[in-house]
Amino acid sequence: MTPAELDGALAAAVEAARAAGEVALKYYRTGFDVTLKADATPVTQADRGAEQAIREVLGRATVDCGFLGEELGAVGDQQRRWIIDPIDGTRNFIRHIPVWATLIALEERGEVTAGVIYNPVTGELLAARRGGGAWRDGERVRVSAIADLGEATLLHAGLKLLREAGRWDGFVRLVDATGRQRGFGDYLGYALVAEGKAEIYVETDLKAWDLAPCKVIVEEAGGRFTDFAGVPTIHSGTAFATNGYLHDAALALFGR
Repeated sequence: MTPAELDGALAAAVEAARAAGEVALKYYRTGFDVTLKADATPVTQADRGAEQAIREVLGRATVDCGFLGEELGAVGDQQRRWIIDPIDGTRNFIRHIPVWATLIALEERGEVTAGVIYNPVTGELLAARRGGGAWRDGERVRVSAIADLGEATLLHAGLKLLREAGRWDGFVRLVDATGRQRGFGDYLGYALVAEGKAEIYVETDLKAWDLAPCKVIVEEAGGRFTDFAGVPTIHSGTAFATNGYLHDAALALFGR
């Protein structure tokens, strides 16, 4: 898409995210049933209802795009498609921890070109399109300029998953090398890196819909986003997001 077309697509994604947030918040405040999917991850009526709301808005605005969603699967053109996670952080949602968000991104021929992260509880909304910078609630956000690992804040999610993936030794090296470590998981780790509030975020056991908008937002904020092998992709199941200045040194310590 052209920059102007991307602006229109991003505006539609923001509208869709807010519509999904309204659906999800109603369940969050009044109650819902929890069932387990085939992969043993939880799902609620809110997840499905929110994704349907997203598809309705985007289907009207971008008729030539397909969809890949966590709950409703793949439909239409998969070379130009919307990637959707209606509630990123479903376990937090279930326990009424207000760290969950709607994630929407546009992927064109394998490249994420626009994305939105929206937390309906806090009202925080981050958005970016390729070449247009990253924005939070209408204000430009940028990564930090910290270039010394010893001053960096390292974020993590799912420590048991890192151990089970055989990445524990590398993670401990990062812990030893960095100045501060905190567990701000799910979408929030990427938001904090993009906003310059942390420098490194490491996560594994992921799907494309967990990462799609996070990649373009981190990159448009001036950071770098790769997998554990250093490849800039959302499709390998791992993510290594940084402010860019520390990326190569941190990834070398972590081990490819």
